[in-house]
Amino acid sequence: MEIRGPVQLPARREEIELHTLDGLTLVGELALPEKSEPVATLVTLHPLPTAGGFMDSHILRKAAGRLPALANLAVLRFNTRGTSSSRGTSEGAFDGGAAEEFDVAAAMAFVHDRGLPHPWILGWSFGTELALKYGRDHAIEGAILLSPPLHRATADDVAAWSDDPRRLVVVVPEFDDYLRPAEARERFASVPGATLIAVDGGKHLWVGETQTRRVLTEIVAATNPDALPLPTEWDA
Repeated sequence: MEIRGPVQLPARREEIELHTLDGLTLVGELALPEKSEPVATLVTLHPLPTAGGFMDSHILRKAAGRLPALANLAVLRFNTRGTSSSRGTSEGAFDGGAAEEFDVAAAMAFVHDRGLPHPWILGWSFGTELALKYGRDHAIEGAILLSPPLHRATADDVAAWSDDPRRLVVVVPEFDDYLRPAEARERFASVPGATLIAVDGGKHLWVGETQTRRVLTEIVAATNPDALPLPTEWDA
């Protein structure tokens, strides 16, 4: 079977709830390798909910559908406050990235309480803003930023990572709608240890199987490089 599109490979999948310090319940899902313990954990932060972003945004859904089986990763997805998906609606209301600080903290508390290993924050678009602003407050291995627009995250938010020993991996599409590779190099220059990956032909939404595979490969290269190259076929 070719691995493409919305295919879900075998995994242990669990509907979960996260509880924020300001009293909200957020809905989500945890996907774990089917027959082994994960070697690392992805805590995913989805694109802008007011523009259609949610825990099922396709790269995050495909990461959860494939990477527990292909790369032995745990994948945590959830809807930030006020966001809906087929899993349900998280309580509260969108706050432009401010009160979402509590949402990130709730996800990291869940990871800690469950003893999930070597957590990485994986942010996409709006999710990268949350990762940059709040990720350093938590016990993570690093952060992976997909299509960072740098709208809400300030120059100071970026520069705060300059002396942080944890890894910052920035994946920038050639034809991004908001931040393209040349400008990204300038705006992340304050973090000399950051790894900036320019993806030829890439676009902000990473549509298509070629772009999906490239993004998932970069995620695994950061979190479990021993699992590369990712297979494109699955023997059911």
